[in-house]
Amino acid sequence: MQTDCNPQFIAFTPLGRRQLVAQFDGGKITSDAGALLLREVAARSRLFERMAAVVPDPRDPDLIEHDQQTMFAQRVLGIACGWEDLNDHHGLRIDPLMQAAAERDVDEDRPLASPATLCRLENRIGRGACVELSRLLVEGFIESFDRPPDELILDFDATDDPIHGNQEGRFFHGYYDSYCYLPLYVFCGEKLLVSYLRPSNIDAARHSRAILKLLTDRLRQAWPGVRIIFRGDSGFCRWKLMRWCDRHGVDYCIGLARNPRLEKMTAPFMLEAQRQYERTSQKQRAFHELSYAAETWDRQRRVIHKAEHNSHGDNPRFIVTSLGDEAQQLYDRIYCARGEMENRIKEQQLGLFAGRTSCHQFTANQFRLLLSSFAYTLIQTLRCTALAGTELATAQATTIRTRLLKIGAIVTTSVRRIIVQLSGSYPLKDLFHKIMSTLAAWPAQLE
Repeated sequence: MQTDCNPQFIAFTPLGRRQLVAQFDGGKITSDAGALLLREVAARSRLFERMAAVVPDPRDPDLIEHDQQTMFAQRVLGIACGWEDLNDHHGLRIDPLMQAAAERDVDEDRPLASPATLCRLENRIGRGACVELSRLLVEGFIESFDRPPDELILDFDATDDPIHGNQEGRFFHGYYDSYCYLPLYVFCGEKLLVSYLRPSNIDAARHSRAILKLLTDRLRQAWPGVRIIFRGDSGFCRWKLMRWCDRHGVDYCIGLARNPRLEKMTAPFMLEAQRQYERTSQKQRAFHELSYAAETWDRQRRVIHKAEHNSHGDNPRFIVTSLGDEAQQLYDRIYCARGEMENRIKEQQLGLFAGRTSCHQFTANQFRLLLSSFAYTLIQTLRCTALAGTELATAQATTIRTRLLKIGAIVTTSVRRIIVQLSGSYPLKDLFHKIMSTLAAWPAQLE
């Protein structure tokens, strides 16, 4: 049989005397059986149901083939499983496991929504719907706590989202040397509260004060006694934001850019660090406190100065803060901990495709960013609950996807059952059983 002449077969290098061929005719087989774990997480928080409830649907109910809840599930689960493009759903719409995970009955004659239908969904989402979906992120954050927290550190940061077309809000950003958006993220530890798309022709701190006010009001409504700390790099060192924090009992720990005046004030400390380095050939660090106000500030504030000299020369750092902790502890244990947020942003941007903002309309791109954010929330919830204490407790989203979600399985259906026959050679069977046991014991979100 000349199988290599048959265009339906894929011929590989022979194995000994036998030909090695493949064909896409396996039937009801999935490569994403682990998506069932995310389905369990979403079901317990009623995520997709709540998303659909806050987004208006202008379509005629009598003519609807694909309801919003199923389409939201299809897109979010697709992103979580590594299928970031709408075109991917041309094949995924008949994937039996994806149908089951999206709460659609497994039926080849009733596939999930096509790329064209999903595209229409993206482009009819309005700003009001994006606001309501953003609130769901905050509500999900609040519900993730079993008891009221004593303290919350809110990390604010901006990043670049390169764009390559003529999308609305397209501007060139000099620092990033590209055309891009400038989304603003807010994390508390690993938990995502805000993913807000912005054009890049603005100050990096634009709208951060308004967002901090909204978050503070809602968090204090849920937990009246909670202590809130704002943390950010020097791009967020704005006196109006600090004044608002002073007036509303919000503490802050913010990077402060070096300038000639600060350098003059701290020159003796830097000189002493240099002398100590020249004498010992060891990196020198010392911390000092200043009372400082830029010309635009309303008053003087506490500034922590790190005087460091190493093999590369001077390395001074400044932070402005309302906290009363000891200077070195405040810098090392509180301010520097914000670097973990950058890992979370990379996970969101790279692992969950938050940068796929290629729609023409700006609002549609904000919606795509939110879809990515909900995918992150599902994986993060799985990580901090069912994966706690396991080998994947600190794994990145891409690792969790590779090891837990990408599982081959055969799906068979009958009148009463849907049977998923997972790969018999899957290496993490015991872990999978343990995760499901944990999820089964997790109470569902009440109405």
